[in-house]
Amino acid sequence: MPAAKPPEFRRRAVELARSGGYPVAKIASDLGIAESCLRRWIKADDIETGRAEGATRDERAELVGLRRQTRVQAMEMEVEILKWLRGSILTSDTGES
Repeated sequence: MPAAKPPEFRRRAVELARSGGYPVAKIASDLGIAESCLRRWIKADDIETGRAEGATRDERAELVGLRRQTRVQAMEMEVEILKWLRGSILTSDTGES
């Protein structure tokens, strides 16, 4: 996999593509990146700047955090249920009720 390009490189590549002076394929080739890569950068920039619908980088990061938090809470709940069941089983085995 090729090395990631720095944000400044990406920003300038998107600016070049938006200038309309040359086709996206030519700009990508001149910069040594795949055309699909440059088109992804353009699409991501469109979303980040509000030109297109979609989740921004910050929104995606927030979703990842919320999903992680939800998984942790579900696992904590499962642990509590298992502890409760274990306690119920132990008390019923000893004849206590």
